[in-house]
Amino acid sequence: MNLIDCHTHTQFSVDSEADINECIKRACSLGLAAYAITDHCECNRWYSEEHYPDETTYQYFDFGKDFENSVSAVTKLKEEYAGKIELICGTELGQATHDYEVAERVVSDSRLDFVLGSMHQLPKTEDFCFIDYSEYTLEGIYGLAERYFAEIYKLCKWGKFDVLAHLTYFMRYLKCKAGIDIDISRFDGIIAESFKLLIQNGKGIEINTSGIRQGFGATFPDLKYVKMYRELGGEIVSVGSDSHTVNDIGANVADGAELAKAAGFRYLAYFRQRKPQFINID
Repeated sequence: MNLIDCHTHTQFSVDSEADINECIKRACSLGLAAYAITDHCECNRWYSEEHYPDETTYQYFDFGKDFENSVSAVTKLKEEYAGKIELICGTELGQATHDYEVAERVVSDSRLDFVLGSMHQLPKTEDFCFIDYSEYTLEGIYGLAERYFAEIYKLCKWGKFDVLAHLTYFMRYLKCKAGIDIDISRFDGIIAESFKLLIQNGKGIEINTSGIRQGFGATFPDLKYVKMYRELGGEIVSVGSDSHTVNDIGANVADGAELAKAAGFRYLAYFRQRKPQFINID
């Protein structure tokens, strides 16, 4: 089986201390067919704190500096590891819809091979990983979900990334942190419309395997939505562990590949110079 890991974090992400050199060595030891480093780049906190006088959530800023440090490091390491591993210079672009100007600057960087499009936070709302869900009624939680999928739709309409990351991201924290499980089938319509936008623009979706090891019990998104994307005509599917430690690189990516097969895919995609490269799963 040809395995890839196209969503990983290193020391250049605020929530990771994984040494970038050790990460690459780990990916080599696993024999990954492709390995992408995609450190966090949150568009709504690109500048220093002084630029956001009204920001009261998630008090970490200067993602522009993190982006430059990560991309510069990976660009140099690509030369060092040429011929040893398909090392991909990527970024996880968070909240593009919150600052299109910053997002446009990021995606125009010629050093990038790959851009994941993510939505970790809604406008004027805390990152989903920090929300205290006990303060919400069930109706309020469904309201958050509705806002989330509406923002995902906006992100897909903008569409200048390569692959939509972890579609059902917010459910990780809703279930694993608060023990709340909701039925998101009421949002299938807007999810399908988002997928249609991706497909029209030649964009893909990610099978994020972090939910398997983190107690959620499924990938983000699960088989139902990967099949939906495929049945609507989607052709580009990537797999990522969303690792934040060296040991989690490649975690459950084989499960992600099997899920892709179950959804009707026979190949996985990684990116080189923003263009999809396809490899057979088997």
